[in-house]
This record gives sequence, C-alpha cells and structure tokens, in this order.
Amino acid sequence: MSALASIVPYLGLTAFRRLLTLPKALAARLMGSTSSEPNLQTIREELEKFEGGSIDLEMDDQSGIAIMMLNNPRRLNSLTGKMMVEMANHITVLEKWSAGKGLVLAGVSGNFCSGGDLTFVRKALHYGEEMAAFQHDTLTRLLNLPLVSVALLQGHTLGGGAELCTACDFRVMSSSARVGFVQIKMGLPTGWGATTRLVRLFGRQKALALLTSGKVFSAEEAQNEGLVDHILSYALHPEEELSVCKNWLASNYCQYDADLTQTVKASVVHCDISGDLVDSLKVERKAFGKFWGGPAQKAALDAKIKHK
Repeated sequence: MSALASIVPYLGLTAFRRLLTLPKALAARLMGSTSSEPNLQTIREELEKFEGGSIDLEMDDQSGIAIMMLNNPRRLNSLTGKMMVEMANHITVLEKWSAGKGLVLAGVSGNFCSGGDLTFVRKALHYGEEMAAFQHDTLTRLLNLPLVSVALLQGHTLGGGAELCTACDFRVMSSSARVGFVQIKMGLPTGWGATTRLVRLFGRQKALALLTSGKVFSAEEAQNEGLVDHILSYALHPEEELSVCKNWLASNYCQYDADLTQTVKASVVHCDISGDLVDSLKVERKAFGKFWGGPAQKAALDAKIKHK
C-alpha cells in the first residue's frame, strides 16, 4: 500500500481524491510519511512532562458562563505541555456541562497568550508534529463545544495565541492589544490549526495574506480585517475588561435556556462540518421537533414575545 493510500481512513475519500489532484511534489510535502492517526494518549503523557503554568476553569451554573484562564504570567501566558493537557481536560468537563451556555477564554495579568512557551519549545523541538496533533484535537473540540465561546484579547496575542483565539466563536479585543500570526517570522507555518480555521472564516486570499505577512494588528486594524467582533473602546483594568467581556457574551448570546442554546450551537457545528445538505437538514429538523410545543415556546406565545 502506498503512503498516500494508507491515509484514506482518516482523511476521508473526498479529501483523498482532492489530494490526488495535487502535484506529486506538493502532496508529498504536505503529507510526508504519515501513515496512521497519532496516539493522543501517548502524546498527552509526553506533554505532561513539560511543566509550568496552569489553565484555570471557573463554572457558574447560575449564569451558565464559564471562564477559562491561561495562567503563565511570567511567560505572557504562553502554553507549556502541561497547560495543553489541562486545557484538553477542562474541555472534556465543559462538553458535559448541562447548565452551560457560554465560555470566556482569557489570560491573567492583562495578556491573552503569546503562543508556545519558549522553554517548552526548545525542549520539544523533536516533538512538533505530535504536539500539533494534540492541539488540533483540543482546539477543534473547543470550537465545537455546545457553548457560545469568546476569546478576550488583551496585551499580546501572537503566534499560537492568535491561533488559539480562532478556535472561539467570537473575539473581543482591548483597545490597546495587538494580535498577529507571526509564525512565519519564526520560520514556521501554523501548528495549532489556524490555517484551516482562517480559510473557513475568511476564504483563501485573506487567510494567505494574514499568514504570509506576519503582520501584527492593532485593535482597530483587526476589526477592519474581520478578526475581531467587538473592541473595548475605553481603558479598563484587566479584571474589569474580563467582566465587561463576560457581560457582552451573556447579554448578546446567552440570554435564553441552556438546553436550547446548546442545541442551537450543536446544530450550527453539525451544519459547518457535515458538508451534506440532507444530513444537516435532518439534524435541524430533529432539533426543532425537540422544542416544538415545549414550555419555552408556550410561554413565548402567551407573552406574545415575537413582536416585542
């Protein structure tokens, strides 16, 4: 069996056929000698050896809003291997949170994330593809959570930090913050899935421009590029900005029943990844049937809320 044929099980037939249309040299460069899916448990055990920092999770059942904090302030909240594993563990908890509606992803001490911790990076230069595989899985699960998510960009959001924010549904940015996909300046393409997410968000041309320029954007520039959904237009203490961001999420996208909010988010995720119109409509139909005639609809009808 050829190296390309052996990847059909995890690429999928459609993607495999597209790969066959690429020039052989490009296909080989993209795929290398990969022949099987990575063992994420083995990678997890290896990453845990790279200590430093933490990922802290706070869940509020009353509001339905969780806050996940990147906590490595001496390194501008850059991620160590241990932090990557902790993030994956917290996402597992959030996937099962029945009271949840939303998630704020932020960093301590006025910085979001500056990518990978350089001490960790220097020690793990032999482990790039494995680390990328783990982060791809973690950040895809983050993006697909049945919660509406927002990243609060403060201070430095560079490299892997910029990649991380693309795994949230929305982005809110401090007026003084900076964001940029600077990996190319470090001699690298993206490693945490941002190329795929940027193409899906903005299309091929803009994704290419963002990734090949290495440009660092101000808040206003980032909003003009479509990278940011809301700017905190006045200077606040970092903790106050976190509170404002949480309220922005709650008041705009997390006002209603948790089960309904999670169902809507899950339906959007399924539509995004399915690629099958009939299948997507079936899921939407099932979701609609689950709530039709339910207490929330009856209460809304009685209150004539539709026209208010």
